[in-house]
Formats: sequence, C-alpha cells, structure tokens
Amino acid sequence: MNRPKILFVVSEDWYFLSHRLALARAIRDAGCQVAVAAAQGDRVREIMDEDFSFHPIRMQRGSLNPWKEYTAYRDLKRLFKELKPDLAHLVAIKPILYGGVAAKRTGVNGVVCAVAGVGYVFYPGHFTRTLLRRFVELTYRLHLRGRQGVRFILQNPDDKALFLDRALAREDQIRIIVGNGIDTNRFSPSPEPEGKVTVFMHSRMLWDKGVGDLAEASRLLKAQGQDLDVVLAGDPDPSNPASVPADTLEQWSREGLVTWLGRKADIPGLMAKAHIACLPSYREGAPQSLMEAAACGKPIVTTDVPGCREIVRQEENGLLVPARDPQALATALARLAQDPKLRSHMGAKSRQLAEQMFSREVVIAQSIEIYKELLGDIWPG
Repeated sequence: MNRPKILFVVSEDWYFLSHRLALARAIRDAGCQVAVAAAQGDRVREIMDEDFSFHPIRMQRGSLNPWKEYTAYRDLKRLFKELKPDLAHLVAIKPILYGGVAAKRTGVNGVVCAVAGVGYVFYPGHFTRTLLRRFVELTYRLHLRGRQGVRFILQNPDDKALFLDRALAREDQIRIIVGNGIDTNRFSPSPEPEGKVTVFMHSRMLWDKGVGDLAEASRLLKAQGQDLDVVLAGDPDPSNPASVPADTLEQWSREGLVTWLGRKADIPGLMAKAHIACLPSYREGAPQSLMEAAACGKPIVTTDVPGCREIVRQEENGLLVPARDPQALATALARLAQDPKLRSHMGAKSRQLAEQMFSREVVIAQSIEIYKELLGDIWPG
C-alpha cells in the first residue's frame, strides 16, 4: 500500500519549524510521506533532515505586487501537478488563497485550510484593505466553500461566526482547534522570581498587538509610583502595515517604559524571570505566546477579544480588559503586581488549562482526526 502524501504549504520555512514540525513528525511516524512548500530561507536543511521533502515557492508574505502573487500561485499549481498530494495542509492566508485555487484546478481533493486568526485583512480600514478583503472573500466562496474535501481549522468561536456570517465556509466544513500545540515539558512552571515584579510580552512588535497600549500603561503605572518592569521580546515586522518602528521601541526603552530585547529564542528562560504575562492585542486566532505563558504557570493579563478570551478565563487564570484601554490595562497589572497569592492561584489554573486544552498531544490528535476524515481508507493502519 502506498504511503499517503501530505503537503504543507506555508509562507516561510522558519514558520513551519516553529508551528507545524511536531504535527509533521507525528504523521511521518504514522506512515505518511511529508512534503513542505515554502519560500526558501536559511532553515531548509533542518526540514530536510527530518526526512521531509522541501519544495521552494516564490511567495512573499508582505507583497501586494500582482505579478509576484501570480508567480506564487503558478509555483503552487505546478507543484500540485508534480507531487499529486493526497492532502494539502495550507497554513495562513496566502497559502490558503493560492493553494486552494491550485488544488481545485489540479484535482487535489483533500485540503485543510488552517486559518491562524482572521488577521489584518479583516480589520476595519481604508480602501486598500477593503479591496483585499473582498478579493479574499470571493476566492473563499468560489474555490473553497462547499467543496466536499475541504476543511477549515479555525481557532476560536468568534472566527467561526465570522466565516459563517460572511458565507466563507459551510458549518460542516469548520473544525475548531485552539492553537498549534504547546510543548508542556519545555514550557513548564518554575518558582516565581525574587525582586521587582516583571511583566513579559512576546510577540511581533505590532500596534494591533497592543504594544503601544502596554507602553502607555507602563507610563501610567510609573506616574502612580508603581515600580514594575515591562519586558518586550520580539521584532518589528516591516512587511506588516501595523509594524511598530524600531526607533519608537528604542525611545520607549530610553524613557524607561519598557525593556525591548528584540527577537529571542529562549522564551521559557525569559518567562521564568517574569511574574505576569501580557498581550493586549486587538484580535487573535489563538495566541501562541499566551498558551506558552499558561504552560509556564503564569497569571495573564490580556484583552477581552476573539482568541485571547479563549486562553484566559476571567478571574480564574488571569484578567481580561477592554482593547485599546491603557488605563484598564494598568489597573489590572497593578492588581496582580500587588497580590502574590492571586498570582500563584491564577498561575496554577493556567497550567491546568494548558495541560487539558493547549498541549501538543491534544492538538496533534485533533488534527489527525481531520486527516483521517479526509483520507479515509488510505490513512496508514
């Protein structure tokens, strides 16, 4: 019996390694062939060392150049014809758009569309964003909605409601899986550190992640005499219109509002030095950083918006505040900073939720159930 071939399509090689490697290993070990298509970066060798085949595509995550976008689609259509995958797992908006059309036109019937949050295109905004949203919605309706072999993985009920309201998918096509799975051994609790209370946020440095709101909350707390350290880990994303300029982050650091570290690999180590995790985002799918914080047993302050409220239970493992409200954010941070017992209680609840809902094992099992549903008798074993 031939081993079923599963093709992952992502924008960049590093993203596959950080978000889909554990799932790919699991299906390889189950008896599947694994192929990966992405823009070629400096981590291709790591992918190939896993016994996965790698296929470069000319996809640029931040590009809006029509010719470059058509080139990415053409690369995928050619690849689908050559590989003839039994199932294509498309991750994020461009792979879903171009891979979804390419799969339909090349006869690839099994398609999993992993929507990592509805993202920038679905936020209210100017004419260009509206035009992009209409293009995205039309493509979903024409090439993905209603196809028998297509499944959408969404990360929270709000995104499901949006997809149904805008007729982007049928309800029987949608599955909800919260996040990509956290390694609860690597991200694990540690004793709370001594010294000044530290608030830790790690994400891309984007305005719509609430970075500016956290800096302003820090300003308010310092004006009130609250002595907290706010630590930011992550880089700006020049390909995203909402990117915070490095000059702004450096200015906040000089003012003593934040300590900006840039992008760091040892997130568990940084988390161990923190007392509170924070992400005041405006909308998420299921934020990886908060699930990692939960696994590390941290109390969390985040916003009461889609995605974030799937990770935090109000007054159980953290506090929810309105988005775009630095004063409410400052009040919540101050409350936790002043109450070690509350931090300890909420941190324990965070770890419990992570083990029950966000662990790698739980998410991989849920994903494999979708593969089995689509592949039927050709699934190994």
